[in-house]
Amino acid sequence: MKKSILLFLFILTACAGKGTGIKEPLEVVSRVDITRYAGTWYEIARYPNSFQKGCTATTATYTLRDDGKISVVNRCRVDSPGGREKKAEGRAWVVDPATNAKLQVSFFWPFRGNYWIIQLDPDYRYAVVGSPSRKYLWILSRTPKLDHALYQGILEKLPEQGYDPARLLTTPHSG
Repeated sequence: MKKSILLFLFILTACAGKGTGIKEPLEVVSRVDITRYAGTWYEIARYPNSFQKGCTATTATYTLRDDGKISVVNRCRVDSPGGREKKAEGRAWVVDPATNAKLQVSFFWPFRGNYWIIQLDPDYRYAVVGSPSRKYLWILSRTPKLDHALYQGILEKLPEQGYDPARLLTTPHSG
C-alpha cells in the first residue's frame, strides 16, 4: 500500500509541471553597467498590466542614489499622448551583483517586483525587461521610436525566452 501511494505521488509530482505554464529559467544578459543604464528610457511596447491601464507616452527614468540603490520615476499620459500625466516614484536595487541584470523594484513597501534585463543593446540603445513568471515584459528605447528592423529582431528572440510577441501592446508617444 505504501509503495503504491509513493508511486502515485511520484507520478503526480513528475506531471505537475506539464501544461501548467512552468517554463525554463529566464536568462538575463551577461552584464549591465548600471551607470550606463541610468537615464531615461521610452517604453516601445509592453505586456498588458493593470497598473499601466490607459498609459501612453510612457517613460522610465533611473537615477543612481548615494546608497547604491536606484531612484525610479515612471511617467505616462492617460488615454492619449496629450492626456493628463500619471507619475509613480519608487526605488530599485540589484539582487545579482555578478551580472547587475536582476533587480527588484518597489513603488510602495512591502511590495516589490522582479525587473530582469533579458536583452540589452551593446550601446544601450534598447533594453528588454521581463520577469521570471513571464507575466511582465517591456521593450525600452533611448528614443521614442525604434527602428523597425531592430524591433523585429527583438521580437524574434522573445519566444526563446518563453514570451509571446503577439501579446505586446505598442506604446504611442505622439498623436
